[in-house]
Amino acid sequence: MGLGKVRVLAILFDSLNDNNLPAFSGGDLVSGRVVVEVTGDVRVKSLDVTARGVAKVRWTESRNTGANTAYTQNYTEEVEYLHHYDTLIGEERDEDCPEEGLTVLHAGLHEFAFSFNLPQMALATSFEGKHGSVRYWVKAELHRPWLLPVKVKKEFIVFEHIDINTPLLLSPQAGSKEKTLCCWFCASGPISLSAKIERKGYTPGESIQIFCEVENSSSRVVVPKAALYQTQTFFAKGKGKQIQQLVSNLRGETLPQGKSQSWEGRLLKIPPVSPSILDCPIIRVEYVLVVYVDVPGGLNLSLSLPLVIGTIPLHASTSRSSSISSCCSWGPAETPEAPPSYSELAISESHRRNCLVGCDRSEGGGGSLLTYITEFRYLPPPLYSEVDPYPDPVEVRRPETCPSR
Repeated sequence: MGLGKVRVLAILFDSLNDNNLPAFSGGDLVSGRVVVEVTGDVRVKSLDVTARGVAKVRWTESRNTGANTAYTQNYTEEVEYLHHYDTLIGEERDEDCPEEGLTVLHAGLHEFAFSFNLPQMALATSFEGKHGSVRYWVKAELHRPWLLPVKVKKEFIVFEHIDINTPLLLSPQAGSKEKTLCCWFCASGPISLSAKIERKGYTPGESIQIFCEVENSSSRVVVPKAALYQTQTFFAKGKGKQIQQLVSNLRGETLPQGKSQSWEGRLLKIPPVSPSILDCPIIRVEYVLVVYVDVPGGLNLSLSLPLVIGTIPLHASTSRSSSISSCCSWGPAETPEAPPSYSELAISESHRRNCLVGCDRSEGGGGSLLTYITEFRYLPPPLYSEVDPYPDPVEVRRPETCPSR
């Protein structure tokens, strides 16, 4: 019998989204095939499939303990969300008899089906950050006697869906501030800023309508601006590391002394970005809209309005009520609040599937919302600015809803 070689070992998923990417969420069935092509008869001990889902954090810091002494501190942490194992060919056998129970694959193409269900729990959304990631993958290993195994690994995407059609995320966000500029013993008039957006929850591809009032009674020439920031926070060994990225921004007109300016729904487009990650114990992804007045030569006057980027877009039935709420009075200044936990935004499986059927981009169509969201994973790496919000070790309490390592 002439021995053949393994020409192809590949993993194909049965379900693909509009961008030909495998995308799933908690409780979904993941199925596919392992394709093996051989040039001749190949004896196989086993063909194993392993599915994993892991959130991982890693960074290093240099420490000085004396004049000429330095060491590097490693910070690592890992949370496992998925571990599934299956054998497609072969079975347990006596290691002393390696030839026993071998399977012979004849020349040609062979396909072996696999399937498993994702856990019915709040899985962390697939994510790639500077100091950590959330990855899900399927790995196939073909074992042959007396030869090294042939391996292949293929990632799939998981979204933990967040429905923005909840009272918490449909509520308007507003605030106001005032600042007086001082130069030695001379004080100029104040700069006042009021800003409001119609809701707290948005999806990628939407535009945020910004309502803003700026009054410049100072002696400076100022410029109103707005910026959407993504903040990534990584936790390991009781310490946190934070990364901030500018996602999108816009600029108003120059405002001379004694003038005022109003934004009556200026639009700030949300590009392809990761949905918010709120309940992973080692990685958080949060968003904030900062509306501010750029003061040359002085500290800016700014308002921070926290946002949640979801995956299930605004219903047509709720858009009208949201627009009505945006016409309400400004109200008093609000203290910025922390984003909610995922448990406050949880939705039923049937509701999630109904919402995702036929959902297009908010503006101009052009593909499903999930296709639009997945684009962020293939964009060039962004520029980051780093701050360490926890310079001293602190205890990090992990939510009980997430699994530990």
